[in-house]
Amino acid sequence: MSLKYEITATNTGGRKGHVHTDDKVIDSPVLPPDQDGEGYNPEQLFAAGYASCFNGAFDLMLKQGGVKNAEPVVDLTVQLLDDEENEGPKLGVKINAKVKNISQEDAEKYLEQAHQFCPYSKATRGNIDVELNVTVE
Repeated sequence: MSLKYEITATNTGGRKGHVHTDDKVIDSPVLPPDQDGEGYNPEQLFAAGYASCFNGAFDLMLKQGGVKNAEPVVDLTVQLLDDEENEGPKLGVKINAKVKNISQEDAEKYLEQAHQFCPYSKATRGNIDVELNVTVE
C-alpha cells in the first residue's frame, strides 16, 4: 500500500481544548456540542470531512457510470447517541444525497457504490450505523 496523503492533528484539552493540524489549516478551539462559543466540536469536523469525501466518491461513481450533469449534493448528519448496549456515547450517520438527470434506481446504485468506495465509509463500516438516502431532482 502506497501513501497518498498524510496529515497530523494535535489536540490539547480534549473537548474543551484546542486542535490544530501540522499545516495549520485547522487551528481552532474545541467545544463540546452543548456549549456555545468560538470553535468546533469533533462531530462537526467529522461531518465536514465525511460529507466532502463521500460527495467526491459519489461524483466519481456517477462520472464512471457515464452520468452527465448529475450535480450531486450530500447532506451528512453526524449524531452523538447514547449507547444502550455499552456505556458511553456512540456515533450514527445519516447521508442524504440529491442528484439530477438520473433515475431513482440508478441513483441508489451509484450511492451504494460511493458508500463502498469512500474511505470514511470503509473506516467506519461495521462500527457505526449509516443510513443512506438519495433524492432525484
